[in-house]
Amino acid sequence: MKLFIQIPCYNEGATLAVALAALPRQVPGFDAVHWLVIDDGSSDDTVEVARANGVDHIVRHSGNRGLARAFMTGIETALSLGADVIVNTDADNQYNAADIPSLTGPIVRGQAEMVIGARPISDITHFSPVKKALQKLGSWAVRVASKTSIPDAPSGFRAISRAAASRLMVFNDYTYTLETIIQAGQKNIRTVSVPIRVNADLRPSRLVKSIPSYIRRSVITIIRIFVIYRPFRFFFTIGMVLFLAGLLLGLRFLWKYLTGDGNGHIQSLILASVLLGMGFQTFLVAFVADILAANRMLLEDIRYKLNVSDQRISPTVWSADSTPAPVAPEEQQAS
Repeated sequence: MKLFIQIPCYNEGATLAVALAALPRQVPGFDAVHWLVIDDGSSDDTVEVARANGVDHIVRHSGNRGLARAFMTGIETALSLGADVIVNTDADNQYNAADIPSLTGPIVRGQAEMVIGARPISDITHFSPVKKALQKLGSWAVRVASKTSIPDAPSGFRAISRAAASRLMVFNDYTYTLETIIQAGQKNIRTVSVPIRVNADLRPSRLVKSIPSYIRRSVITIIRIFVIYRPFRFFFTIGMVLFLAGLLLGLRFLWKYLTGDGNGHIQSLILASVLLGMGFQTFLVAFVADILAANRMLLEDIRYKLNVSDQRISPTVWSADSTPAPVAPEEQQAS
């Protein structure tokens, strides 16, 4: 059994050595443990630090493509090297690497295919009250959309089996954490959560540049979750609100008209007609969106079967002693 510990990096030269020093070289249930660094277009000495600290494999993006893309590049690279289980962690040493056996244990025992580390959010002092509230809101949205019971959906400290990793596909450029759990729920990938510890904060979060920006991105991400993965419910709810509002206004006008007080309320009739029309159109959008969602699921299933049968998840991988670290294959083909 091969375990790959992947670390997406973007200008992490200052903290990467600390994170690597804590990683294990032996984990119960595995014959070999490999370290993989995904350099997402760093302009500092991230690659040099990775080489100097014994990283086995490095894959590089020619430019910064975002955390979600770096995560997926790592997944595809690890799969191409024959990984049986993949652990994802952060380069800022946020997560306690000593808890990696707790993540991989349920997979090794056949109890789960994806394991999410649950941080003690309420006890993390460097998380602001707003960030804690948004973390909980995001986790709630994921639980509703995925029908899972993961308490800390935004946690990036997770273990994924080979079979589960082959089925994942991330659409969001901002973050992979919420979307992968929702996909796991939809595809019946057994997902569990285990408590983990966190380390002291080494640097400010790259995803939280400011509270207003974090709120905006979080809200957009949550809305996109429901639009992509629960489209019928999302649009049907909006349509129902519009339709009921129009219906109530129409009944109000009808009551006024029947009681002889209809004059002067023509605006209500016009607004009721508009709302009823918008509600009906939104109902139609709900059905169309549901059909598109079903088509997307079929395409994802075809992609998975192609990957399994033809071994198409096969990006070239470079060892850490390569000089310089080459660019990811998909970028070579695009150039």
